[in-house]
Amino acid sequence: MTAFRLSDEERRDWLRLINTEHIGPATFRALLARFGSATEAVAALPQLSQKGGMRRPISIYSRDSADADFERAEAAGACFIAPGEHGYPPLLQFIDAPPPLLCVKGDCSLVEREAVAIVGARNASAAGRKFARTLAADIAAAGYAIVSGLARGIDTAAHQAALEHGTAAALAGGIDIVYPPENRELQEAIGARGLLVTEMIPGTVPRAEHFPRRNRIISGMSRAVIVIEAAQRSGSLITARLAAEQGREVFAVPGSPLDPRCEGSNSLIKNGAGLLTGAGDLIEALEAASGAGHAPPVFLKPDPAPLEASVDERARIISLLSHAPVEIDELIRESGTSASAVIGVVLELELAGKAARAGNQLVSLI
Repeated sequence: MTAFRLSDEERRDWLRLINTEHIGPATFRALLARFGSATEAVAALPQLSQKGGMRRPISIYSRDSADADFERAEAAGACFIAPGEHGYPPLLQFIDAPPPLLCVKGDCSLVEREAVAIVGARNASAAGRKFARTLAADIAAAGYAIVSGLARGIDTAAHQAALEHGTAAALAGGIDIVYPPENRELQEAIGARGLLVTEMIPGTVPRAEHFPRRNRIISGMSRAVIVIEAAQRSGSLITARLAAEQGREVFAVPGSPLDPRCEGSNSLIKNGAGLLTGAGDLIEALEAASGAGHAPPVFLKPDPAPLEASVDERARIISLLSHAPVEIDELIRESGTSASAVIGVVLELELAGKAARAGNQLVSLI
């Protein structure tokens, strides 16, 4: 079977489409399902956004900006890859709204291994860091790639211990941006001997809203997520929640009930996460569970004969929307119109900045 590969022109239009205002991974996927190519989708954006009620021209990411991103990625030793292409983590394709493009640097063959994520507190204790190193080294030696987020504390310890065998870091910023600054040497080492991945364009400085997006990549790449020392309301608990939503195994290392850094991880165990005391616990659990298979991208062919909503149908669909998220299937049932018509109206509203998706299946007014 011939491997999927984008042409240079299509890759540029994918980059333009995902970086155009009001377009996230779910909207990108819906546009490709409707038009079959990013090139056709980009061409349709002005009309669609106008029909959705946008009074000014939509700001489409320019060819020059996309070309500059490619040049900057190449200068950093990186490239952009799409789902189905060599180097795109296979399991990541199965999550809700996977990144349409990843900017990657390093050994792309690492994604062919099953992966385990290790995350935890930035202000981790010495004992927590030591256990993270031991766990990462043992799991990596068993043939798994170790995935984490290159943060201070537990993430750093896990990457350092797994570097010899294989580790991948998901970044919250551009591939050419070092964060945190003290991990410059580690980030460079992973880029040379492991794998760096991000959905951000080069030059992007990490901001608070980027980290949950980064966390879904960490869990999405992995068969299982291990949490070591996580306070309540920590980013590690977000990763654990995303992992559970994605159907991944979630494990937590128990800690002292007197340590606030362990409140979140202990809570995970109380709520059903696997209790982990060593690499053997995880390896035994993963060997007993059946792994997900690889699948080709599912959004590369256009939907057959998209139907245009009539004026009355459009008004009925819009009247059913509110600021509370509703399932698109529910809109289809309640409106009595075709799925194609409902999805078309939702797309137009999204592009006009009047509606937003929560994943693939929920939509609400803004």
